Amino acid sequence: MARGKCFQENALLILVLVGTCMVIGDGILTPAISDVVVLVAVIILVGLFSLQHYGTDRVGWLFAPIVLLWFLMIGGIGIFNIYKFDTSVLRAFSPVYIYRFFKRGKKKGWTSLGGIMLSITGTEALFADLAHFPVSAIQLAFTVIVFPCLLLAYSGQAAYIMENRDHVADAFYRSIPDKVYWPVFIIATLAAIVASQATISATFSIIKQALALGCFPRVKVVHTSKKFLGQIYIPDMNWILMVLCIAVTAGFKNQSQIGNAYGTAVVIVMLVTTLLMTLIMLLVWHCHWILVLLFTFFSLVVECTYFSAVLFKVDQGGWVPLVIAAAFLIIMYVWHYGTVKRYEFEMHSKVSMAWILGLGPSLGLVRVPGIGLVYTELASGVPHIFSHFITNLPAIHSVVVFVCVKYLPVYTVPEEERFLVKRIGPKNFHMFRCVARFGYKDLHKKDDEFEKKLFDNLFMFVRLESMMEGCSDSDEYSIYGQQTQQSRDYLLKDNAHTSSSNLDFTISSVDSIVPARSPVHANNTITSSGRETELDELEFLSSCRDAGVVHILGNTVVRARRESRIYKKIAIDYIYAFLRKICRENSVIFNVPHESLLNVGQIFFV
Repeated sequence: MARGKCFQENALLILVLVGTCMVIGDGILTPAISDVVVLVAVIILVGLFSLQHYGTDRVGWLFAPIVLLWFLMIGGIGIFNIYKFDTSVLRAFSPVYIYRFFKRGKKKGWTSLGGIMLSITGTEALFADLAHFPVSAIQLAFTVIVFPCLLLAYSGQAAYIMENRDHVADAFYRSIPDKVYWPVFIIATLAAIVASQATISATFSIIKQALALGCFPRVKVVHTSKKFLGQIYIPDMNWILMVLCIAVTAGFKNQSQIGNAYGTAVVIVMLVTTLLMTLIMLLVWHCHWILVLLFTFFSLVVECTYFSAVLFKVDQGGWVPLVIAAAFLIIMYVWHYGTVKRYEFEMHSKVSMAWILGLGPSLGLVRVPGIGLVYTELASGVPHIFSHFITNLPAIHSVVVFVCVKYLPVYTVPEEERFLVKRIGPKNFHMFRCVARFGYKDLHKKDDEFEKKLFDNLFMFVRLESMMEGCSDSDEYSIYGQQTQQSRDYLLKDNAHTSSSNLDFTISSVDSIVPARSPVHANNTITSSGRETELDELEFLSSCRDAGVVHILGNTVVRARRESRIYKKIAIDYIYAFLRKICRENSVIFNVPHESLLNVGQIFFV
């Protein structure tokens, strides 16, 4: 049963990754499709990718007018050509002519569907438009503007070809009336740039989602807009896309080969989308099975028909997206596998509080003056790297703070809500946890400001804890105590929309939020002994901070077991190790100052 479930999960993962990789291939091929000469196309591509870091927030308002003008122009030209050359082309809307076309053309007519795919490209990347426009606007635009104008444009070209059959290769530009040729050419170029930008944005968006799911190596993500979370820029991928796009543009002999490659990528993305939509309708939306069956049947009939046609184009350029997708699929699957195994190891190897309590306040070591900031990706529990550290070294700092940095999907986290502090173990252990939360535009600098704010919140926690002395009847350091799911969720919860009140909030020793009276009122309830204890601990923390702060960072290395098969050794020991080496290091993600950094490594075999 477990093996069958594992197989299903892997099959679903591979299906999703195939679609993701095809979207990336789409982002490479779309900018490469151009009717201009190679040199001019390369110059435009370099300029387009070089401007990505500015984002589309400032120029995004131009996209809609350009595309609207483009569709109105090609629709108008289509009407002109239909009226001027041959109005009988409108009979092509009858299904009878589709049947006659396939009957007359047979295999040649069937394979021509691969080229027809280019007439509906762009629909597979509609999700990228959600970063700029609401859903209703996209639905209205496609129904009222895009679809009618495309029908008129292609019908107009067909009417033109009826009288100019030797102009098939470049029917679009030849069918434009001479008086409006250059304005249409300029708008067409701008529309091509907008279309390229849409697929580039789609690529950035889907890579960011893959990052969040642990399916892509860590890369830097820059948010370019205050208003829209989806408007992002990924520098590393931007230049990789540019190089691959230029290689495709310069490498192919003609545009038809790029078109074949583009059609292959698009139809596979559509197939994957349909299959995933079927699962969503069944498992998430709980739609009636008849509706799901009808949707799946009619969608797959159309898409499989086109897919069978593009298979004949594989040797004519269609192999390019398959190679690109295969390369990214290997990278993403291997990274996901290694990341999952490493996370499972860290979760299952968390140190129990019973073991720590058994060591005593000194943790079985010499407690030297100073504060050790142990960085971890775990928002709860003591990471295994800590036990590895104290097992192999004879000393540990007098104060240990486990720091977990979390980036939330909000623009900014208010300063007063940034740090969540709690105590680990009894007071004489001097161990704390601090979760630092940042929005995607908050700057986490490599200076003393972060440490200062962290210690300010730590001192505030000690004061408020003294005020709440005796209010809690359970502690995290209880051997049998376990954190609740609600408390763990809070650590990751977005506080950007939390309403303010007259109560101050702090973290109790059980990871729950408890209202605390303001210090003015609470001072009346604090005993003199409690005040002395508080002052002693604050003085102790201050002296430790003055003695020095060391940033301790764990580095878990994953290796394949000796008895593993050769493909697993290649995947883990070479591909995953290489990806870990070239991706962003944890010290960069956490912005740890290198002058006070201590790396603690360990090897984990899978």
